[in-house]
Amino acid sequence: MKSQAETALPLDRLTRLENIGHSLQRSAFLYQPSHMEQLHDLFELARRQGLSIALRGAGRSYGDAALNSGQIVLDLQGLNRVLKWDAHNGRITVEPGVTIEQLWKKVLVDGWWPPVVPGTMYPTLGGCLAANIHGKNNWVAGPLGEHVIEFTALLPNGKQVTCSPKKNKDLFYSMIGGMGLLGVFTSITLQLKHIYSGNLEVSAWVEPNLLGMLGAVDQYRESDYIVGWLDCTAPGRSLGRGQIHSARYLQPGEDANPEDSLRVEAQVLPDRVFGVIPKNLIPVLMSPFANNVGTWGVNTAKYIANRMIGNHKTFRQSLVAFSFLLDYYPIANFGGKAFIQYQSFLPKDTAADAYLHMLQLCKRAGLPSYAGVLKRHRPDKFLLTHAVDGYSLALDFRVNRGNCARLLQLAAELDKIVLDAGGRFYFAKDSTLRRDEVNGYLGLKTIQKFKALKNKLDPDNILQTDLYRRCFV
Repeated sequence: MKSQAETALPLDRLTRLENIGHSLQRSAFLYQPSHMEQLHDLFELARRQGLSIALRGAGRSYGDAALNSGQIVLDLQGLNRVLKWDAHNGRITVEPGVTIEQLWKKVLVDGWWPPVVPGTMYPTLGGCLAANIHGKNNWVAGPLGEHVIEFTALLPNGKQVTCSPKKNKDLFYSMIGGMGLLGVFTSITLQLKHIYSGNLEVSAWVEPNLLGMLGAVDQYRESDYIVGWLDCTAPGRSLGRGQIHSARYLQPGEDANPEDSLRVEAQVLPDRVFGVIPKNLIPVLMSPFANNVGTWGVNTAKYIANRMIGNHKTFRQSLVAFSFLLDYYPIANFGGKAFIQYQSFLPKDTAADAYLHMLQLCKRAGLPSYAGVLKRHRPDKFLLTHAVDGYSLALDFRVNRGNCARLLQLAAELDKIVLDAGGRFYFAKDSTLRRDEVNGYLGLKTIQKFKALKNKLDPDNILQTDLYRRCFV
């Protein structure tokens, strides 16, 4: 690839881009196509100039999955049309720039809901499929890719293909989860979930330690959703204590006024947290607590309050408020500070010891996670899968100039624990993995299959990202 890219493309397209955690910033030449026909021209431009292209949706990845230093980035948010909606069968066909927010607002009134959603409604569906997102219901619903009926794609070699679980099967299970490195989704057809209310019945309770949290997530899997929020700063045997939220869909007749709860207006998130604090003030108010002592104080107060007031309570909550907590309570931005997320997936037989070891290691290093999210998972068929029959734990770490080197060292030590325990990782949340670790969990056979497919579909190696060069080259 040309090192003089700046002289080959218009300088007014040179744009500073970053990840959702504000921990990485890279300059690239940004193009924002609004019609599918433009994709051919942009691939040809990159081929002529000897440049690479990264695909970018809403830029919600935690690492460098949508960054491409000094090269071309295609922002696909302008390709956001709903192409077809079958309200009777719950099947929708969309362009890749349609967001989760656009999707639920389109289908909710007809009694449908996305079968798998992330913790925020703002990612695009193209980005969600590239990462093959999972939700709080992975052990029963699988990742989003399992609900794709078919997709069409433009490949870097100029061909257009249609893929489904039966047609072009290898490409179907490789492009979904392939991090935008094999082709561009041009249309996506999803099967949605039929619902009878816009509300869920939610149960919340606390567990005193990590073992209690893991046991609860396993025990209550008859729910439709379950998630655990961990205190990674707690002392001694209380380490990993936290709160569990499980939820189930309401059945016909349980909601006295389903038409009301299925209105978009009934789901819109409020502008104030707890009905009092304007959301735009949250970063300012959280900033003094974005440190080890402050986070310990907040976590301790939250745990005590939940144990005394909110323990073993059941209530109804809107689908949007339950599903998109990162949009409802914008507390995961560390007062506007930069952060990275480290998410690992461990088999159920090794998770307890390995996760306890990891949390203890973080505390000893003086780098405790400021937030921890626990989920239950099951395996799937996708080529670059992160899934296991077990659990995932997402850990958030604040980043500053003084701790970057220590964080990288900590991540390397955590990687070894995960790999020794038979674990896996998730590219959409990663910013520290290297090629050896990726080879270690995916296996050389999978890596070779992926690279052979890429060589066939992308012989000029046009589709690249910073993550690709870090983890695969």
